[in-house]
Amino acid sequence: MRFEGRVVFVTGASRGIGKCVALTLAREGCDVVVAAKTVESSPRSPGSIGDVAAEVEKLGRRALPVELDVRDESSVERGVKTALDRFGRIDFLVNNAGALHWHPVTATPMKRFDLVMGVNVRGAFACTYHVLPAMLERGYGHILMMSPPVETEYATGKIAYSVSKFGMTILAHGLAEEVGEQNVAANALWPATFIESQATIHFGMGGPALWRKPDILADATIRIFAKEPRSFTGHALIDEDFLRSEGVTDFTRYRCDPDSEPPRVGFDFKVSAGRIE
Repeated sequence: MRFEGRVVFVTGASRGIGKCVALTLAREGCDVVVAAKTVESSPRSPGSIGDVAAEVEKLGRRALPVELDVRDESSVERGVKTALDRFGRIDFLVNNAGALHWHPVTATPMKRFDLVMGVNVRGAFACTYHVLPAMLERGYGHILMMSPPVETEYATGKIAYSVSKFGMTILAHGLAEEVGEQNVAANALWPATFIESQATIHFGMGGPALWRKPDILADATIRIFAKEPRSFTGHALIDEDFLRSEGVTDFTRYRCDPDSEPPRVGFDFKVSAGRIE
């Protein structure tokens, strides 16, 4: 229970990586703000903020389900205010909500460009902007972007998406310099392999032999948040590499297929004719 008394605000928390991070932090003692758009589960969008909040409470922690569209600043401002009114603090922010569009420029109409920019970099900026003052006031906080290291050679075939995700990472780097001395950290985290999620299932990105469980990102998040903020900030981390640096050597428990070790791909994948390579 290393985070007992702490509060985490997780966006995109109704399913997938966000849900896994929220529940993992709850097991470590966090109270959880479960923020996402989905308020009613459906076959297309299984899971809801209420479902996840109920799971958090079963773990003995307090939960606050917040209907949140990160593209709408008033929704973000309202959600953050509601969380602060309920808990009085936000110690950790996980900018996990994301939109995908892995296509070349010629197959990216402006409405798709606006979508990935609005959800990914603008949404992360808005959440950070509204959470940050409470962290600075307390002199403590961790902000985590679920985004990759800025490696522009990997943008081919998915330029709009890359701009939006690299923007999140640049936000982490810049923010680390702006507020690090005030004991608020900003880092980025990205998987070395494909992660089992609604996205990998929906877009047909292989199968269990190519996926790791989202628990690997959740475990990396715990280790980041366990550090004193001013001592660990401004990093763009790959989950496996970071965990290895922390002494983790056995990654078999993260396999979706117990008999197959997924290949590393991270952000280094290409899109051809709408297919992931």
